[in-house]
Amino acid sequence: MSSVSSENDSANRAVALRRQILDLVVEYHAAAFPAVSFQPGKTSVPVSGRVFDHDEVVHLVDSSLDFWLTTGRFAARFERAFAEFMGTRYCLLVNSGSSANLVAVSALTSPKLGDRQLRPGDEVITVAAGFPTTVNPILQNQLVPVFVDVDVPTYNVNVNRLQQALSEKTRAVVLAHALGNPFNLQYVKQFCDQHGLWLIEDCCDAAGATFQGKKVGTWGDVSTCSFYPAHHITMGEGGAVMTSDPKLKVALESFRDWGRDCWCNPGQDNTCGKRYGWQLGTLPDGYDHKYIYSHIGYNLKLTDMQAAVGVAQLAKLPAFIEARRRNYQRLHEGLQSLRPWYLLPEATAESDPSWFGFPLAVRPESGLLRSSVLQKLNAAGIGTRLLFGGNLLRQPAYRDVPHRVVGSLANTDFVTDHVFWIGVYPRLTDEMLDFMIEQLRLATESANAA
Repeated sequence: MSSVSSENDSANRAVALRRQILDLVVEYHAAAFPAVSFQPGKTSVPVSGRVFDHDEVVHLVDSSLDFWLTTGRFAARFERAFAEFMGTRYCLLVNSGSSANLVAVSALTSPKLGDRQLRPGDEVITVAAGFPTTVNPILQNQLVPVFVDVDVPTYNVNVNRLQQALSEKTRAVVLAHALGNPFNLQYVKQFCDQHGLWLIEDCCDAAGATFQGKKVGTWGDVSTCSFYPAHHITMGEGGAVMTSDPKLKVALESFRDWGRDCWCNPGQDNTCGKRYGWQLGTLPDGYDHKYIYSHIGYNLKLTDMQAAVGVAQLAKLPAFIEARRRNYQRLHEGLQSLRPWYLLPEATAESDPSWFGFPLAVRPESGLLRSSVLQKLNAAGIGTRLLFGGNLLRQPAYRDVPHRVVGSLANTDFVTDHVFWIGVYPRLTDEMLDFMIEQLRLATESANAA
């Protein structure tokens, strides 16, 4: 038998075995992850979680059989599809939403941006009511966050404070869409354009949300997303940074890929056609382009196995978003009788949120204690969360960071002291949502009676 025939036989057997393995994975999923009926008071009702079926497990195992352990075919496939979904020209996968924010801000410090390069001491307008890693990249790049207050009950930036926050050092605006509810993108975009400021949209909680019919993530210069299990789709860990600007894409990719000047994909060489024809810095002429570094970067890529899970999840994303909106609406309607005790959330005008959670603010005048309500919900098996870090300036880690505050942060403090949220994620059934509504009513009545 010829070596060619032997290789063909081996390849054919590998294909057959792969097919057999993947068929068994479908059977395994059915046995390992059976449907569980909801038992009120016994079954937990979490605020978020992974939602998957056999397709995700098949994709994961399929990728593992390639034994290509860095980014590969599934990552390339996901980047193309997610960019199309989000409405951007480019999508770059990273290992978390936090890393996406780090890459996004860091890219704006690139010397290749000329006069628009962010430099240490430049100011970036943001809010203190949110998640730490929206703000941390500003600090890590030796920029100065300028904090303004939020509106309640949209929990987004108070756009009337932006002009007051502006100074001769202001160079960028970095804002998250709070719990999937878009901030006023028209106002913020016009403000940034008027003053020549970069705009980064943190869409980690808001994939698929729209403002004036246009997707979030397409209004700013750069946008980010997270694929942690709590988010709209999951890769376990993972995130993405998006842009439609070719120059920014190069900078984003460099900061993600060790800071190198080369843009070859893993396992590829000489994409530029002149690998040994470069002279940059004071390096010798012809220095290998794969080892020329134009930025102080990191290795923030993810594995192809994670991307494979994302490919399967992405097919479900429209249905996930619709389920989140439907669950939000059921809670909003079911909790109307509790308005004397709680401030219910509101969508930003002209927006269609892709809800991450359902925020509730305990009215101070009601006499309720948030902690008492949360303890009773927890005892019933209903998960709750605070609005992330609340006022970050009240957190120990931020006690001595360089910053500037514009005006009062009264609403930010209100969020810290009185707001919590419950889940709307797709696995929640109508029965679970109705149980949440009833238990919140009972918790409120009990706490109020006490």
